[in-house]
Amino acid sequence: MSIKEIAKKVGTSPATVSRVLNNPDYRCQVSGLREKIWEAAMELNYTPNTAAQNLRKGLSGHSTKTFYINIVVTRAADAETDPFFSELLRIIESEVHRFGHILHKVWYVPAFSDNREIRKVNPANIIREMKEVSEYHSDGLVVLGKCHKEVLLLLEKEFRNIVSINRSSTGHFIDEVTCDGKQIASQAVEYLISLGHKDIGYMGECRDELRYRGFLETMERHNLEPKISYLYECHLSEAAGYEAMEDLMDNNDIPTALYCANDIIAIGALKAMEKRKKWNFNLAVIASDDIEKAQFSTPMLTTVQLPKEEMGKWAVSILLDRIMGGHTAVMTCELSTKIIKRESCFSSFEAPGEYSI
Repeated sequence: MSIKEIAKKVGTSPATVSRVLNNPDYRCQVSGLREKIWEAAMELNYTPNTAAQNLRKGLSGHSTKTFYINIVVTRAADAETDPFFSELLRIIESEVHRFGHILHKVWYVPAFSDNREIRKVNPANIIREMKEVSEYHSDGLVVLGKCHKEVLLLLEKEFRNIVSINRSSTGHFIDEVTCDGKQIASQAVEYLISLGHKDIGYMGECRDELRYRGFLETMERHNLEPKISYLYECHLSEAAGYEAMEDLMDNNDIPTALYCANDIIAIGALKAMEKRKKWNFNLAVIASDDIEKAQFSTPMLTTVQLPKEEMGKWAVSILLDRIMGGHTAVMTCELSTKIIKRESCFSSFEAPGEYSI
């Protein structure tokens, strides 16, 4: 199947198809076009001309066999729910094609990451259906996001070659690429404390969530106890962040700083503040992920950056190495994070609007 055939099916140019399939950062001017191109590529089992690509790019040592790679996204119901996972997915998609393999299926199963929702479904049946739908084209599986241990065990039986990409460890029983969730939260809260903040709030998931645990442990290390009214348990979505901030603004007692478990919650919160014109009180906001939207929010969002490109590339490399028998022991790759300082954080002594960068 050629790029020209994908272009014809989608109704765009071969050049646009090539840019989308080979460049995770390429943005289509037409909304939804990128998703249609990848959907067509998977439907048609497109694989690049590996030999020609390797000659052009100077790559060598790649397997001559074509592998079918599948992805299950566990933290989002679709590509729009959490941009962090859609951005990471773009990197994985492009990397699979860079090595000359086929991205066969992408599933969204948020119940796999929720300890309460998993009790309402039969994960074994879902995984069996995934295997059937993939038509047994399943040389490797990328698990993108937090996943219940019972589900991982079932996935391992059906798909064998698996790598997980997550903000926390799976327990080191399958290959994984991680950024420590507790450390992410600790970096964010330590930064707020360094700016003089003591009354710090939290927005995000709390149950079985390492970022929440990291928030609490960092506060405790500094002999700070967050008020219950400063803690908002909510889903990891923009709508949930907006709603939580609406509730917070209705209170007379608010914190001076807020850690949001991910960027999309923070962006929802900032939109709620902007709508009410409430950015005139001294509330510093920090989050984690560094999605593309973070630098376009008002104000621009300070966040803990996760190295998405490295996470995606290492995951594909580790998965392919396991498929080809390069390693048999469980491999864990933990990557570091860093704070990207923008406008939404400032000293507790500064007047609102006097942002520290």
